[in-house]
Formats: sequence, C-alpha cells, structure tokens
Amino acid sequence: MDSVKEWLGLLARLVVGGVWIVAGALKFPDPAASVRAVRAYDLLPPSIEPTVGHLLPVLEVVVGAMLVFGLLTRTAGAVSALLCVAFIIGISSAWARGLEIDCGCFGGGGLEEGASSKYPWEIARDVALLAASLFLVWVGRTRIAVDNLLFRPVPEGP
Repeated sequence: MDSVKEWLGLLARLVVGGVWIVAGALKFPDPAASVRAVRAYDLLPPSIEPTVGHLLPVLEVVVGAMLVFGLLTRTAGAVSALLCVAFIIGISSAWARGLEIDCGCFGGGGLEEGASSKYPWEIARDVALLAASLFLVWVGRTRIAVDNLLFRPVPEGP
C-alpha cells in the first residue's frame, strides 16, 4: 500500500507542480496584468497589491519546481495548499460580491463580462489542487524525488 501512495504522490506532485509552473510562467511576460488581477479582487490594501502581483508568479514557479523535483515535498505541498485556500477565498469573495473578473490564475486578470459563470469551475479546480496538495503533505515521500536522495531513511537498529 505504501508503494501505491508513493506513486500517487508522484502523480500529485507532477500535476500540482506543473499547474503552478504554468500559472506563474504565463504571468512573467506581463507583470502589470498580474498586479491588475490582484487589484481586481479588491481584497488587499492598495499599498501591497503591486508587491503581491509581482511576487505571486515567482512563488508559483518556485513551489511548482519544488513539487516537480520532489524537493521538500511536505513544505511545498503546505505552501501549495495555502495558495489554493487563498485563491478559493478570493474567487468565492468575488462571486459573493457580484464582481465580474477574470481570476488571473493563468495570466490576464481584471474586469471581464460574464466571468462569474467560470467561478464554479475555478473553485472546483482549486479544491482539487488543494486536496492533492494536502495529500502530499500527508504522504511526504514519493517516488522519483530529490527528497529521497537528500533525506535517506535512518536504518532500523537490532
């Protein structure tokens, strides 16, 4: 059974990590759009929106790379889970307040007519990514991971 968890963990790492890498990389070419996406949610103080908008893509790519390579998997999974929770709260808040904004999840962002029709799908996607991230926190070690090279298990004594 442990072997199955380790292989499922590898799959979860690759999927969640790949999503973070793509999401962050698509924001790099247009940092102003990333800042607009953060502003559109109208949740943060205006003074920190540019910082969040510029740092979020970097964080997404770093967490994604850590997951893909299996480096500090539990930590990366925990950060991934926190990001998912933040995005679920942000999208839910926009929906509850009647905002029509592109989530900015994969670049873009800002006002978009009819965007609320996408909110259920976006929330469902983020809940699935949250579940996979929490699975990684729980399972910790997975197949084909840098963690397995850096943190070898201590041999059991007699």
